[in-house]
Amino acid sequence: MADNFKLSDLSPGADTSASNPGSGPSLSTGDLRRKYNFGDRVSELNIAQDPFFRFVSKVGKKPCDDPKFKFTERRGSWHKRYAYVTAHGTTSAVGTTTDASVADGLLAVGDQYYFKMGTDYMQEGNRQNVYGQSTNAIAVGAAGTQPQFFLPGNVVKINFGASGVPGTMTGYILAKVNSVDTSSTSTHAILNTTIVKGTTGAIVDLCSYQAAAEVETDVYAESIADSLETKRCYVVGSAFGEGTGYPETWKDQPFSTGYGQTQIWKTSCAMTNTARATVLKYEGNEWARVWREKLIEHKYDIEQSLLFGSQYSDANGITYTQGAVDFIQNYGNVFSLNTGTKTQDSFLDDMSSYLDPRYNNSGATVYFCNTAVFNWLHKLGGYFKNNLEIGNLGTSSNAGNTNPFSADMAVTGKKMAAGVGVTTISTVYGDMNVVRNIHLDGTNIQMLGIDMKHCAYRPLVGNGINRDTSVYVGVQTLENSGVDRRVDQILTEAGMEWSMPEAHAVWTA
Repeated sequence: MADNFKLSDLSPGADTSASNPGSGPSLSTGDLRRKYNFGDRVSELNIAQDPFFRFVSKVGKKPCDDPKFKFTERRGSWHKRYAYVTAHGTTSAVGTTTDASVADGLLAVGDQYYFKMGTDYMQEGNRQNVYGQSTNAIAVGAAGTQPQFFLPGNVVKINFGASGVPGTMTGYILAKVNSVDTSSTSTHAILNTTIVKGTTGAIVDLCSYQAAAEVETDVYAESIADSLETKRCYVVGSAFGEGTGYPETWKDQPFSTGYGQTQIWKTSCAMTNTARATVLKYEGNEWARVWREKLIEHKYDIEQSLLFGSQYSDANGITYTQGAVDFIQNYGNVFSLNTGTKTQDSFLDDMSSYLDPRYNNSGATVYFCNTAVFNWLHKLGGYFKNNLEIGNLGTSSNAGNTNPFSADMAVTGKKMAAGVGVTTISTVYGDMNVVRNIHLDGTNIQMLGIDMKHCAYRPLVGNGINRDTSVYVGVQTLENSGVDRRVDQILTEAGMEWSMPEAHAVWTA
């Protein structure tokens, strides 16, 4: 049978022997003639407290000197010189035709043809759609997306398919740009082109074309590799005559800015001088024990805020920093994950979209999982790999086969990083660094993929003042008792900075 010790309550309670000291104290001490083999230590239960906070405070700490800070993101444009055909014709008045077909003979070598081009990313900052993210989604031809990169002399590759099936690519044409009209419409560019590689003479449908009522409004929901690439028309070089002089040029604007703000966390700790001066069993200094527990509690609160906080300033001027879950759900890749129905194949499809090198080639992603997903990943990468390899080596029908089929995911190692246990799971898209985070249990967040290079913990530091876990001390006197009470306040003022939203992902239930 267990006893519960209230070590923090040091008051002796009512001593009925006070009026008769000779009778001895009334405090229970058990059988005074027995030792009970009482040990010199007490067991302590340790749990994984704050994996995300540990990572960002160890490897991603960037002090700031203003409680509201700004940052800049830069996205290159050289690989984004693509657009979609939204209308086409034999004259500049391409209008809004809803027919994807190009009649026989109109795309022969040397023919002149017009294409109306629109794209799906913002020219200011080169900001594009993020897979599965409907917030701030950018439709083809939206305001601010007019293609600026088409220039006379460019050669453009335009895919086509068989008549009636425009989404199925069977070939491509090359069209040299003669002139570009960006004044007739503020959202598109109309290209006057000469065909330099044509069709075989049959009626074709342009792959990128969509009927006017169906112009891409949900491009964010389509996989780049599986769907969008066949529809995109890329600049594939240029062609000029000898001695033709300098061509035209264009300039992009690759910068965009964001802002963050710090949040103040406070945890208070109170202790009487009587308690501080009393020596106890196991941990003699009660103040040291409580102080240590309060520091852990303070870090635990920060971990919760850095995961679930939302950037906000209220009417009283209190500021709240941006949490990982809130930021990624609003700006990062979003996938669904149900461990009961999700297959390894569909999960690898998610990884393909998330780690698409056209917008995310980082290898610094840490995957924070709830318990169910953590177990699920290990089942895929451990049990399957170790027990379900398929192959019949040495059989007559399989002669010479030394590489039987096996799993594409495998647990390849475990390590400690910043005091956190990390499992490495090998996939066809690189190694996954997987960490169990119990804070995600009981939420709809199954897994967070966070590129640690593009998030930072930003404590407020300036003018010789460091608000990264500061301590304020005060002494109060208890009313009518004359007993001094020491009051310490653990204070942290810090915020999170997030950039490159396409480098983060969330899997939700």
